[in-house]
Amino acid sequence: MSALPTFFVSHGSPMLSLDAGATGAAWAEIGAALPAPRAIVAVSAHWSQAAPALTGTAQPETIHDFYGFDGALYELHYPAPGAPELARELADGLARAGYAARVDERRGLDHGAWVPLRFMYPSAKLPVLQLSINARADAAWHYQLGAALAPVLGEDVLLLASGGLTHNLYDFRPGTARLPVPDYVTDFQAWMFDRLTARDIDAVLDYRKRAPQALRAHPTDEHLLPLFVALGAAGPDAPVRRDLDIVTERMLAMDIYRFERARAA
Repeated sequence: MSALPTFFVSHGSPMLSLDAGATGAAWAEIGAALPAPRAIVAVSAHWSQAAPALTGTAQPETIHDFYGFDGALYELHYPAPGAPELARELADGLARAGYAARVDERRGLDHGAWVPLRFMYPSAKLPVLQLSINARADAAWHYQLGAALAPVLGEDVLLLASGGLTHNLYDFRPGTARLPVPDYVTDFQAWMFDRLTARDIDAVLDYRKRAPQALRAHPTDEHLLPLFVALGAAGPDAPVRRDLDIVTERMLAMDIYRFERARAA
């Protein structure tokens, strides 16, 4: 089979676990259409480390890393097995590329990973590990991290990068979800789609200076950084497809991007 694509998904609010609507349907459709991966590497905006870390536990716990939500959320679990051997292989590969990568034997799966995976692979039988981001590093650093990961990822391993195409919680107001979407959200969506599909990697990596209202779309970087890992792992010439472009809560763009990896020679 061809190499599995890399994906960037916007995971939105943890409440999507209970009512995911069109986003959940899109996640489920992707999972059903893809060949079953040997394992899944999730890159979540909610795990930041100074140097790359990979989860190495055989049975990762479900981390409820949020507060003040519906009590039913804390009863949800995603009991997927881990992938300790793959974690060590990837850490070794990143080390050969110059990264001080390590395997974390204790950390489980945070909601950036398990929320979309509950819809993509509801049986929770596929092995899952997480790869950390570095919230203090820039887009280019994460793109290079993805590129370093590519040679050791394996064509039958799915890279699922999870964050948010826009993520400004300062603009969240309860009860306003039906109001018009602010222009900065749709402008940022349109710019990112245009530059990604044009394969303008330089512009995408410099989005904070070049994209319209980038600082309002992302007051901090962390929810967009996983995108650059997926982009780097696929390569600069990877065909790009957007599988979803809706907005929830008036200000969370839920775009899903897939990047087609070339099969190794």
